[in-house]
Amino acid sequence: MAQGKILLKPGTLWTSVKERTEYALECGALLSIPTEFEFVEQDGVRFLVRILSNLNRKKAAKEKQEKQSATSGEEFNPFLPYEEDLFVADISNTHVCILNKFNVVDYHLLIITRGFEEQESLLTLEDFTAMWACLADFDGLAFYNSSKTAGASQRHKHLQLVPLPLAPSGLQIPIEALLRSAKLPFVHAFASLNSNWMRSPLAGGQATLEIYHTLRHAVGLDAKQSGAYNLLATREWMLIVPRSQEHFQSISVNSLGFAGALLVRNAAEMEILKTQGPMTILKNVAVS
Repeated sequence: MAQGKILLKPGTLWTSVKERTEYALECGALLSIPTEFEFVEQDGVRFLVRILSNLNRKKAAKEKQEKQSATSGEEFNPFLPYEEDLFVADISNTHVCILNKFNVVDYHLLIITRGFEEQESLLTLEDFTAMWACLADFDGLAFYNSSKTAGASQRHKHLQLVPLPLAPSGLQIPIEALLRSAKLPFVHAFASLNSNWMRSPLAGGQATLEIYHTLRHAVGLDAKQSGAYNLLATREWMLIVPRSQEHFQSISVNSLGFAGALLVRNAAEMEILKTQGPMTILKNVAVS
């Protein structure tokens, strides 16, 4: 980080998240999308599969954005400026934390760059420092969808953070049992992280940046070209999965799929998922 400047006060993020969530729901800025869920098992993993109950809010907002883009001649960017009602905290001199407007999971955060950077650009020391500053007070799963092929819906660079556990029962992260065994049936690279890095986000960011480049190299991602991939990180580990495509049939997959949490839009997609199997879907959108 330019001056190692972290603005987030230790021990304040989780409280700020809860308070801002309550406020944003009351004022209508936060438009949570209700879901139902069930577990679908394959290859020893109990995948958490959410089915959306109502996509009308997100669809209406997308149509509004498209109209704005058509009028202005520029692609709409919801993060520049971001909605003040969704603001949670200043993390650093380069990053801000806001609520995910169309959250499926409670307390879903976005760690966004203050200035515009492409989502396809490489992650930086500043990105990982901001991630550790948040993980210090928010026990969650951080993830990064590197491009549209990897499931990103916005071009403005952003990491995401959701609280753990992901599932209401069983493992905190459904796929975690397979991570250390190297039994995942697609190309990936895994490394342990040191949870003590929470105490010094700058040092943690530097160490994580080096691991990130090592993992990218291990899965054949070029040092300069970003390439499509998903990155997942907790306080204890990091995983990188190269991507070959965004969808399996009509089902879109982002980083959370590789944590063992998938999302389908309707009963027809749920049937596809059950027939094919969630791990089979991951194999198809990853690199075999």
